[in-house]
Amino acid sequence: MFQHDVQVRVRYGETDQMGYVYYGDYAGYLEVGRVEALRHLGFPYRRLEEEGVMLPVRDMRITYHKPARYDDLLTIRTRISTLPDVRIVFDYEVIGPDGVLLCEAATTLIFVDGGTKRPRRAPEELLAALRSFYPA
Repeated sequence: MFQHDVQVRVRYGETDQMGYVYYGDYAGYLEVGRVEALRHLGFPYRRLEEEGVMLPVRDMRITYHKPARYDDLLTIRTRISTLPDVRIVFDYEVIGPDGVLLCEAATTLIFVDGGTKRPRRAPEELLAALRSFYPA
């Protein structure tokens, strides 16, 4: 299984009147996690788009356990548990500065041909980069 961690510091504007991170801002943290995970594999979004591949989000599921607060340094742990086909599923954990699990989430994205706007299979080079993380 492929896993990648990236850290994000909570900005003041991401908090609500209670001092907690606004629930909608977690989607942005998840995006940072998946973009950086793909970049780590050698597939930044820019490269995918230049190769005519788009990745719209199909769905997102999130469960909140504890709040994050202003200036917390969060770890966004992103996993790709299975090899993608037309879809790629990212699983996430957002971990607080004390190592406590703050939330769990998953997003499903669809590989789309930039020209036809139709679903397509994952790029073979991306699959090749991921295969080493999965037992045969």
